[in-house]
Parts: sequence; structure tokens; C-alpha cells
Amino acid sequence: MKSLLLFLGICILTSGLWGQQDAGPGTKITIVYGGSFTKDEALKPGASIFSKDNRQVQFEHQGADLWCDYALLYQKENRLEAIGNVRLKQGDSVLMTGGYIEYEGNAKLAKAYENVRLTNSSMTLTTDTLYFDRERQESYYRDYGKIVDSANVLTSRVGRYYMTSKKYQFQDSVLITNPEYVMESSRLDYYTTSKNAYMYGPSTITGETYQLYCERGFYDTTAEQGYGIKNTEIQYSNRIIEGDSVYFDKIREFASATNNIKVTDTINKGIIRAHYAEVHRAKDSLFATRRAVSVSMMEQDSLYMHGDTLMVTGGPEARILRAFRNAKFYKTDMSGKCDSIHFDERSGLTQLIHRPVIWNLENQMTGDSIHLISDMETDKLDSLKVIENAFIISEDTVGQRGFNQAKGKDLFGKFIDNELKLVDLVKNTEVIYYMYDDDGNLIGINKTKSSKIRLKLEKSDIEDITFITNPDGDITPEKDFPPDSRKLEGFIWRGDERIRSPEDIFDADDNNLVLPVIQGITEPIDKESPDEEEKEDLKQAPSSKDLKTSKTSGTGKTGGT
Repeated sequence: MKSLLLFLGICILTSGLWGQQDAGPGTKITIVYGGSFTKDEALKPGASIFSKDNRQVQFEHQGADLWCDYALLYQKENRLEAIGNVRLKQGDSVLMTGGYIEYEGNAKLAKAYENVRLTNSSMTLTTDTLYFDRERQESYYRDYGKIVDSANVLTSRVGRYYMTSKKYQFQDSVLITNPEYVMESSRLDYYTTSKNAYMYGPSTITGETYQLYCERGFYDTTAEQGYGIKNTEIQYSNRIIEGDSVYFDKIREFASATNNIKVTDTINKGIIRAHYAEVHRAKDSLFATRRAVSVSMMEQDSLYMHGDTLMVTGGPEARILRAFRNAKFYKTDMSGKCDSIHFDERSGLTQLIHRPVIWNLENQMTGDSIHLISDMETDKLDSLKVIENAFIISEDTVGQRGFNQAKGKDLFGKFIDNELKLVDLVKNTEVIYYMYDDDGNLIGINKTKSSKIRLKLEKSDIEDITFITNPDGDITPEKDFPPDSRKLEGFIWRGDERIRSPEDIFDADDNNLVLPVIQGITEPIDKESPDEEEKEDLKQAPSSKDLKTSKTSGTGKTGGT
């Protein structure tokens, strides 16, 4: 009877001293059910000791209820130690459980230990030690935690949960596992409602058909789409896509990139560079523009191909490359330009369409269209066709007196070691060339017409000429050959247009491009978070130097502009 009276007295006293729930930030912790009560000043000085009897001890503090098996309440400090099967419930949605909880009433701060579990709506957080700041409505852990929601399982070494916006901020060893993909990151923000992830450090997303790496970006984990805006790289089927900004959409099987793009064909070892590109996985196609260039290897030599627009279609063994408008190409022994280029990898045929011109060593060749054919086994140039209005011109390199010329309806040429060695001109052929003796003295100028002409060339010079079928012409001394007759009809020398280096394939418009500014590099990319959270996030975000994730251990690079 005395114990009961003592307990009732304590309840009345504490109720009077600690006040009610709405008495402000300093409100004392209230006893709802005290169970068995005792004090032990020798062992627990200043503590009121409560333990469960037929039900658990219960306390209340400013909208939160706490249950436990055993409790130490320090009235003066307004502090509670709850032990055994502890539950802390706030409102209808937040519940934290653990083996032990320390609760500071004045700071409204709880620290939970031993198999801690926090649930909020459809999200569950488990960890060994968890801090719950009720004043700021934040919880955080510092030694690994695991979060499970309706879509993903997330783990990290350090984590902070903003309860108002239902947002997690993860740092160090972040891992998201999903039936469709795995995400690794050094610094990542995640919203449990939208399932959106914002990456602020080295991050890798690996799916069944793709791998994405970036050091700053956004990812919708439900739709599997997003973008990277810093050191971004996507391994997408048999292509690697890099750029300042890269966008990715799994459902549409689509990726695009903006500014300083590099797309690598991992099978054929070809590279396309540009400032805008699109990749359509289902169609196995690539579109590139804005200073676009294709770079591929031919016999240890790089072939550069440029156009206002580049398109690549077809599977890995049957690629077709098209360069549209202002098309040009360059390799060390050959270059050319035309309106458009069509290259079929399966047949080795390259077509130059509309007003084409090519240069091989010192030979200039023009016609209505030009076909270059490669040997598929050796990957060397094998032959060429100049169709309609074929014309071949080279400067007279011996005496510097003019131009050696030959023309016909069509031209068929044969390459040996990438050098044009044999030329057949057919139908209405004509030739003008300067003839010299072995000492380099001019013999005369040969001007002849024939139905067919065969030229044998050596380092661009005509070494031998054979007229086939009804030749009509003669060798004329230079003094008797009028200067105005030394050019065949249709002669156009385009030497000032010749492409002599990879940079020559670009014109002034290509070189003076103004690139768009990529948004989100310096300012926050997270538009879901309240301003104060964004500031806190950026302040806490580690640098990629501090938290570098290896790009070789399953890492992969998406784009917002």
C-alpha cells in the first residue's frame, strides 16, 4: 500500500513539474505508465527507475511515445535511458525500435542501439546505431545502414534521413540493389517517394544491357533513366559513350550526349567524336552532328571522315557509315571531299556522291561519283571507279610546265600498297602529258584521243601509256603547242581545296562552334529538396578525389543540358 501511494505521489509531482505536451521546447518527459518504480542513489544517482510489470513502461514527450521494459529517468537533466524492446513512435508513420535508446528531452534527440529499426510509411531502415533528431526531423547513422523501400535495397557506411522530404543522403560505400540493376556510389541522395537518385560523387549503375558511370548526375531508379554531367561514360551494347553531358533511357533503348563526345565501337574499334550524338540500341544506330568526325584504323593508319551529320547503322559485322553535307575524309596517302559519303563495311565499298574529288599522292581525280573498294582480307585499298566525266590530273613535277591530264567517260583504277598504279579510262578518252628523256629534258607534249587509254603510274608520274583502239594524236614540241590548248575541256584544278591534315576536314563553322552551357555543374541538380537541405547537401558532399570509385571494377558514363 505504501509503494502504491509513493508511486502516485511521484506521478503527481512529475506531472506538475514537467508540464503538458504543448508547453514548448523545454517540456519535461511525461510518464504515461510507470510499472514498478524504485530509486537507487548509490548505483544510479539522480535516476528514477521504472520496470515493466504486466505491460511495458511508457513515456510521452511532445508528440512522441516511448515504450520499453526498463527505464532510467533523470528528472533534472530531462533525460531518459530506455532498455529492452524499446519502441519510439512519432505520429502515425514513424516508428523506431531497438535494444537501447538514450533520449535527451531538451534537445529532442534520441540515440538508439542494438538492431535498430526505423520505419516511415513504406520505408524501413536498419542499423546498429541510429541518431534521431526530432527537432530537425532527421535521423542519421555513421557505421553502415540498410534501407528497404518498395523498389530498392540501399546500403551505405554513412547515411542521413530527412523525414519531411523523405530523402536520404548517403556517403561512402553506397550500394543500391534492384532486380534490374545495381548502383554503386561514393555520395548519393535518394528520395523514397519518387525513387529518384542524385549522384554527387563517383557512381556506377550496372544493368543487364548497360553500364553507366558518372561523378555528378541524376537517375530515376524506377524508370531507369537519367543523365550524367561530369566525367560521364555509358557502356551500351557494343559502344562506349562519353561526353560532358550524357542522357540515358532504358525503356526507349536510347542514349544521347552533348559537348566533347566520344563514341567508341568496341568491336570494330572505330571512334566518333562530335558535340551532339544519339544512340538507338534497338536499331543499332548512331547519329552525330556538330563537328562530327569518324576515326577508324586502316593498315595502322587512321582514316578520318567528317560531315555536317554522321549516321552509323547496322550490326557489328555490317556497319554502314554515312556522312551528309560537306563530307570530307583524310588518311596519310589519300583524302577527298564531296556532298555525301556512304561506306559499307560488309562489302568494303566507299561511295563519294555529288561533285566528288579525291587526291592520292599527287593525283587529283574527279567525276560525277567515285567508288573506292577495299580488300576485305587485307583491309587495304584495292581499286576505284570514277563514274561519268572521269578526270585525273597531276602537276608536271619534272619541269613544272603545267598539268598532266587524262579524261574519259569512266575510270577504273588499281591500287598497290595504297598507291594508284594502274588506270584505265574508257569511252571518249583524251590525254595531255609532258614527255621527258632520261636526263629530264622535255621531248614534247603528247595530246591524244582514243577509245580507251591505260596509264601506268609511279609515284603519281605517268610511267607508261597505252592507247587502245583508234588513237588519234601526236607529240608536239612545247614551242608549237599553244598555251591555251594545254588543258582538256572540263579541266578544273582544285589543289587549293586539298585536305592535307585531319584538321583540314573542318571548316570555319566547325571550328567556331559555341557549345551550350551544361546546367548543374556548379549549382544543385536536386529540385525536390528544400533550399536548406540543398545547401547542407552541397556542404557535406565529398570531392571525387576524396572518394574515388574505380572505373575498372564494373563501372560504366547520361545527359542533361
